[in-house]
Amino acid sequence: MTDIAERKSAPETISRVVVRFAGDSGDGMQLTGDRFTSASAIFGNDLSTLPDFPAEIRAPAGTVNGVSSFQVQIANHDITTPGDAPSVLVAMNPAALKADLGRLEQGGLIIVNRDAFVERDLAKVGYDTNPLDDDSLVNYRVVEVPMTSLTIEATASLGVKPRDAERSKNFFALGMISWLFSRPREPTLEWITSRFNDDLVRSANTAAFNAGYHFGETTELFDHPFQVLSAHMPPGEYTNITGNVALAWGLVAAGQLAKLPVFLGSYPITPASDILHELSKSKHFGVRTVQAEDEIAAAGMALGAAFAGHLGVTTTSGPGLALKSETLSLAVSLELPMLLIDIQRGGPSTGLPTKTEAADLNIAMYGRHSEAPLPIVAAYSPSHCFHAAIEAARIALKYRTPVILLSDGYIANGSEPWLLPDVESLPDISVEFQEGFNHVAPDGTDEYWPYLRDPETLARPWAIPGTPGLMHRVGGLEKQDGSGDINYTPANHETMVHLRAAKIAGIAADIPPAEIVGDADADVCILGWGSTWAAIDAAVQRTRRSGKKVAWVHLTHLSPLPANLGDVLRSFPRVLVPELNLGQLCRIVRADYLVDAQAVSKVQGLPFTSKELETAIDTALAAVHSSEKGAA
Repeated sequence: MTDIAERKSAPETISRVVVRFAGDSGDGMQLTGDRFTSASAIFGNDLSTLPDFPAEIRAPAGTVNGVSSFQVQIANHDITTPGDAPSVLVAMNPAALKADLGRLEQGGLIIVNRDAFVERDLAKVGYDTNPLDDDSLVNYRVVEVPMTSLTIEATASLGVKPRDAERSKNFFALGMISWLFSRPREPTLEWITSRFNDDLVRSANTAAFNAGYHFGETTELFDHPFQVLSAHMPPGEYTNITGNVALAWGLVAAGQLAKLPVFLGSYPITPASDILHELSKSKHFGVRTVQAEDEIAAAGMALGAAFAGHLGVTTTSGPGLALKSETLSLAVSLELPMLLIDIQRGGPSTGLPTKTEAADLNIAMYGRHSEAPLPIVAAYSPSHCFHAAIEAARIALKYRTPVILLSDGYIANGSEPWLLPDVESLPDISVEFQEGFNHVAPDGTDEYWPYLRDPETLARPWAIPGTPGLMHRVGGLEKQDGSGDINYTPANHETMVHLRAAKIAGIAADIPPAEIVGDADADVCILGWGSTWAAIDAAVQRTRRSGKKVAWVHLTHLSPLPANLGDVLRSFPRVLVPELNLGQLCRIVRADYLVDAQAVSKVQGLPFTSKELETAIDTALAAVHSSEKGAA
C-alpha cells in the first residue's frame, strides 16, 4: 500500500509576512491590497503598506510600465516598514511577474494567474519562453491557479458575462490569500455589500471572493494556511489611516483647536489630491474647500482667506510648489498665517508623478526671491501627519507666518494602524484677533499699527477686515516697521529684513530639542527627516540587536533647526544623513555646523529599505574603527 500524508489543517503561526499584489493597472490590485490590509487591521495586526502605482495614467495593458502593485507587511509585533522584500508575490499576469520578481525574497512563494500566461502577453514583456514551464523560477515556490477561468465559472450561474466576470478575479485572489493567512472573511464580505450598488456586480464579487477562499481551503496546492497573531499594542481605539487622510483630519483638528474656520484652496495634483477630497467632506466642521483653476489661484485664495481670519491652506506637489513661490513671498511680506502642504514626488517637472521622493527641501528652504525665510515642518509617518498638521498650524498662527509642511508620496499613500488620540490631550492653539487700537499717534489720538510686534514672538497683530476702526493696508511693498506705511528707505528695509529673519530664527526656542535615540556614546549617528524614519528605525534596531552601537536623531522641524542640533552632531565621530535626494539636508548641516556629515542618497522613486541603511551603518562603523586602528 502507498502511504498518503494527511494534509495539515491547523494554521502554522508565523510572526510576520510581506505580501505583494501585482497586476495590470485595471486589475484592481490597490483595492485588493487595501481590503487585505483592512481585514488585517481588524484582526489586530500591526502593519505598514506601500502602494506602487504606474507613473502613466493608462499604460498599455499587459506591459511592465502598466503594472500596479500593493505591498503590505503584517506582523504580531511593532513594525514601521512595508518590508524590504515580499515573501509572497501574487502576480496576475506576466508583466506583474516580470516587474516584481526581482523584489521577491529567495525561496519566496509566487502565486500566478495561470490563465494570463498566454503567448501574446508573454511576448509583450519580452519572455521568449513561458517562465512557468522553464527553470527560471526554480529558486521559488510557484503555485499556478487559473484565477480567470475559476472566477468565470463561479459567477456563471449569476448570469454574468465572461468578459464582465474577469473583472472580479482580483476578489478571487483576495479570497484565496485571505484563507492562506487566516484573515476573517466577514469584514470583506460586509465591505462588498456596502460598496457596490449594482446587484449583479455585488453578487459577482461576493461569489468570486468566496470561490477563492474555498479554493484555498480545498485545493492540494497549499499544505496548510498560516496565521499572524494580533500584535500587543497599547489599548484604545484604532483606525487604519493613510498619510493624506491623517493630514486632512489634522487640518480639521487644527481649525477646531484654533477656533478658526479652515479654508483650503487646491488644484488637483498627484499625490496631494486626496487631501482636497477628504477635506471636502468636513463642511460640518467649518471647512471650506475650493478647487481652483490653477496652482497660483489656489495659493492666492488661501492667502486671502488668511487675511480674512481663516486658517488658510493650500496643497500641492513639486511643480505646484514652484508656481506658488510668488504668493509665498507675498505671505512672508504680509506676515499672515498660511499653510502650504507639499506632498513630494519624483521630479523635476512632471517627473515621476506616482513615485516617492523627498527632493523639495531646497525649494522649501530657498525657493523665494530675496530674503524670505519661513518655518518648515516634515511629517515622518502616515499617522504622524495628523500631529504635523497641528504643529504647522500652531507655528503659523502664533508667529504670523506662512509655513511649509512636507510629506511625500510614500507616507501620503501608505497606511498604518493609528491609536486615536485623546482630544483633551491636543494643544490649544487659539489666537486672539486685534479688536482695538494699539498705538497712540503724536497728536494723542488712538490708532492701529498693523506691524507693531509682540516683543516675545515678533509676531504682528491680526485684525480681520471689518473690525471697526482697524482698517489698514497690506501689500507686497516694503513697510515701515510698526505703522505698516510704505517705506523705501535703505535703513528701514534692512531693519525689516532682519526682523522677519529674527522672527523665524526665534521659533527654535519654541520647538523640542534634538533627541538622541539609541546609543549616545556611539561612533555613528544617523540624522534623518521625513519618511526615512521607518527604514532608519528598523535599521537602527537591527544594528543594535547585533551588538553594535548607533545613534539616531530624527528631525520634524527643518527650519529653524533645533537649537541644540549642532552640539549633538559634533559629539559623534561620523554622521550619516539618509535622504531621498542627493544630500540636501546634509549640505545644510555641513554648512551650518561644520560637521563632516555624509549623505546616503536614493533617488529611484522608491523608499529606502532597512537593509540598505543597515549596510550603510555597518560601512560607516567599519570606516571609523579602521581609522582608529590606523591612528593607533
